[in-house]
Amino acid sequence: MKRSKATYLIYGLLGLWAIIVLFPFYWMILTSLKGYGAYNAEYVPAFITLHPTLENYVTAFTSVPLARYFFNTFVFTVITTAIMMIVVVLAAFAFSRLEFRGKNVVFALFLSLMMIPNELVIITNYVTITNLDLRNTFTGLILPSVTSVFYIYLLKETFEQIPDNLYKAAKVDGTSDLRYLRKVMLPIARPTIVTITILKVIECWNAYVWPRLITDDQDYFLVSNGIQEIRENGFGRENVPAMMAAVVVISIPLVVLFLIFRHKIMAGVARGGTKG
Repeated sequence: MKRSKATYLIYGLLGLWAIIVLFPFYWMILTSLKGYGAYNAEYVPAFITLHPTLENYVTAFTSVPLARYFFNTFVFTVITTAIMMIVVVLAAFAFSRLEFRGKNVVFALFLSLMMIPNELVIITNYVTITNLDLRNTFTGLILPSVTSVFYIYLLKETFEQIPDNLYKAAKVDGTSDLRYLRKVMLPIARPTIVTITILKVIECWNAYVWPRLITDDQDYFLVSNGIQEIRENGFGRENVPAMMAAVVVISIPLVVLFLIFRHKIMAGVARGGTKG
């Protein structure tokens, strides 16, 4: 009986927390389905709508170049994630398997970079990109995001769980380091690699500060600073339902991505954080 009561209490608290977390999403979708006139006529917010409409979604795509923001974000996300994965995989392999002088010192310096405030890094990156005349270019957007110390550390921990005997046996057979990495280590570390890829995609899709800082041309706006532009200079302040429709459209890809790969994300994080 005590165990049942505890179970009911736990599930009750989890259910309450789920309602608190999901309510903003419900309110966002509900508002996007309300007509402009109906929304403005509400003196007390209504928690349901009897006359849903998709007109706000049409407005979101026709009043601003939302499709262009989507395309820019897609290009930025794909290229940045692809380059970063190459850098992260090679760096993690070097720190986990290769032996070279000062490896531990270099890795400690890498980890120390995580302690530097992000604002200082942004200032340095901004000065560098500006001096290279790369503002309002995809190159300027992408370059500062092609590596991550945390992801290198996470993948290194996963690589180190693979027995050294496999590497030594492969070297005896004449297998090159790159072939061993491709044929042995990457398949074993697939859950962590999938997790890193998904987290990087989410990070790129939600990027706001750096794109907002380095671009002032709408041709290079991403969805995040595109939404800010809609709120400040578009219809966002006066047409809240259309604004919510744009936010829903932008949020859907990440929600679907997480729902599809949620088990792989959890497995990858658990694998990367456990040794032995």
